[in-house]
Amino acid sequence: MTVHEITTCLQKWAPLAYAEDFDNVGLLVGDANQKVTHVLIAHDALETVVDEAILEKCNLIICFHPIIFKGLKRLTNNTYVERAVTKAIKNDIAIYAIHTALDVQLNGVNKGLADALGLQKRSVLMPSKGSLLKLSTYVPHENLNEVQNALFDAGAGALGDYSECSFTTEGTGSFTPLEGSTPYVGEKGQRHLEPETNLQVVLPKHCKNAVITSLQKAHPYETVAYELSVLENTRSDLGMGCVGTLAKSISEQELLKTLKAILGTPCVRHSALLGKKIERIALLGGSGSFAIGAAKQQKADVFITADLKYHDFYSGENSCLLIDVGHFESEQFTKKIIIEHLSKNFPNFAFISSKTDTNPVHYF
Repeated sequence: MTVHEITTCLQKWAPLAYAEDFDNVGLLVGDANQKVTHVLIAHDALETVVDEAILEKCNLIICFHPIIFKGLKRLTNNTYVERAVTKAIKNDIAIYAIHTALDVQLNGVNKGLADALGLQKRSVLMPSKGSLLKLSTYVPHENLNEVQNALFDAGAGALGDYSECSFTTEGTGSFTPLEGSTPYVGEKGQRHLEPETNLQVVLPKHCKNAVITSLQKAHPYETVAYELSVLENTRSDLGMGCVGTLAKSISEQELLKTLKAILGTPCVRHSALLGKKIERIALLGGSGSFAIGAAKQQKADVFITADLKYHDFYSGENSCLLIDVGHFESEQFTKKIIIEHLSKNFPNFAFISSKTDTNPVHYF
């Protein structure tokens, strides 16, 4: 088993193309072709986690947060980042970070807490924009099925619960082959008119390169005419946060007690209690103040997230209870979710959950 094989499995589940622009995800340290002995799944790839990997004879760490977030200009062991990276390199330990690529998956970071709360009828809180593209190309009639099937095989044509979706219109293409060309049809120096089909398909953004490669390979023309455009449509399974309903409504106090028990935290911060029953819950693991408006728009009775500032607590506007459960606490189920996914795909391989507590926040 190689690093590449394992990380390819992760990328099919949580494509890096959907990670936020500010993020630094993927293989951060190591060789993709390196053989893997054991894998350590961690929340943060700190030096203590690298020590744990050495002890457990793991030469790949899959972490949620990227240890290298900003550019490194030197490796002098003066910072916690430099020490972790240097030790990983010295011990031939690869590090792969998944972070916001997993954040935007409906069954990603928020799944653990949503499961623990028993949320039903779940949907994405803030659907990702720009996740769907439309490809339009022009194909000779006789080659339509071949090109169409190649695009479908590469991931195009998927729309909700449907596959192999496309739209075609008939027309006539014109072109003049110039010197140096090798035309599939037509004569050099003469304008040629060819009956063609305009083929249009929708594709997820992360399949773009594969779809274009397949198009160029399957299309008979030497130079393929096509255009790509970003759609306003969003995917129901892709975006930040999660919203769902409880099977039975509970009081605000009961929810607060439940969260403390589930997350194993001595305290949570919250806005003023509203004296209402809680049934519809929105949640977003990690820093989520930017999604308060979306939670209110989705008619959530409560929004559970982390890293809320003083003035953020006013934003509930007496309609939505805001609860800050802590950054690490809100994401703590991530290791379990990653291990479950990898174990399902590689049932005979050893994936070890890190026992190192990397939460930088302590309570007195």
